[in-house]
Amino acid sequence: MEFSHTPHPRIQDRKKESAPKVNEQAVGFNGRLALLITKAVGSMWCAYLFAAFDLLSLPAAISEGIQAIVSWVAQTFLQLVLLSIIMVGQNLQSQAADKRSEQTYADAEAILHECLELQRHLKAQDDTLAALVAKVEERGH
Repeated sequence: MEFSHTPHPRIQDRKKESAPKVNEQAVGFNGRLALLITKAVGSMWCAYLFAAFDLLSLPAAISEGIQAIVSWVAQTFLQLVLLSIIMVGQNLQSQAADKRSEQTYADAEAILHECLELQRHLKAQDDTLAALVAKVEERGH
């Protein structure tokens, strides 16, 4: 009995694909804009910009009270506006993670298929070896 390996189709499909990128998940102008803002806001440069913004208002805030300015920036602008934009960007990143998860599942299916093929191959070898041992024992007696 000769063994003939049949590779899983996913193995060939996977070679044609690259890992999904978050940018590929951004659909339309709004998606790209949200992703761009998410990347910008989620950077140290943006943190430095916000710190500079707060420092720029320090002289006026000292005379008028800095608590009102900081409170406005923190409670109105950052929490209400940027939080929702960041959430949109995170949703796009989540879609890429979902696609990677689906690919990992398909890869696991392919590995399972290959393991089953390997078991079939080993069984065929066992059968061949058993037949050879039987012939050798038959001739030896």
